Amino acid sequence: MRIATWNVNSLRARLDVVVEWLQQRGPDVVCLQETKVTDDVFPVEPLASLGYEMVFTGQKTYNGVAILSRFPIETPLTALPEAPGEDEKRFIAATIQGMRVINVYVPNGQGVESPKFLYKLAWFDRLRTFLATTYTPEDGLVLCGDFNVAPEARDVYDAEKLDGEILFHVDERTAFSRLLEWGLCDTLRLHHDEAGLYSWWDYRAAAFRRNLGLRIDHILVTPPVATRCTMVTLERDLRRLPKPSDHIPVVATFRD
Repeated sequence: MRIATWNVNSLRARLDVVVEWLQQRGPDVVCLQETKVTDDVFPVEPLASLGYEMVFTGQKTYNGVAILSRFPIETPLTALPEAPGEDEKRFIAATIQGMRVINVYVPNGQGVESPKFLYKLAWFDRLRTFLATTYTPEDGLVLCGDFNVAPEARDVYDAEKLDGEILFHVDERTAFSRLLEWGLCDTLRLHHDEAGLYSWWDYRAAAFRRNLGLRIDHILVTPPVATRCTMVTLERDLRRLPKPSDHIPVVATFRD
């Protein structure tokens, strides 16, 4: 099984690119973030024509998450339990081939001095509590998405410059580490130790051309799933397309 996570930064704006990529690469399960589309106009037909079932939850202009699957989707969940009724659309989960797949779009936080930064940390806490009260590390679970956190110095282009800034602040990294400490493995680091592997580049300052990137999109798994992970790739070529998303897909492969 191949599972991908990708912040598409508007599904309808990049639908042609998404469809072409699915046709060429064909992951079995695709977790999308920042779909930015309400449920009534989600582009079901072109994705279903490629053989995908799907579950989604979205809102206009901002946020939105979806799971596409070539296998049957069971027991979907479209919000963190006990989340406010008007909460932002940042969480979705489903069981696929006996494995629980959770797709998240963690708040950006805007700036370290912003109230939105505290909201981000609280959101991490709520996610951690949900995992701890609902599952165990022995369960077959995949938690993936745009976490808006680069966990380590090797995950950013300049750790000294970015230390203390949004996406690489110690409080964010601690919140991310607490997810791992619960019982999750970072699939990319099962196969790659090197620095300079990024999933996001700012649109400004020729960041992609200069490779001024951060690794903030992750596929995390429980130990039983980690033993089945054979490969993780970063689909960097998609960032070279005209009008690309600022993120690229991360794809993990698991043996049966």
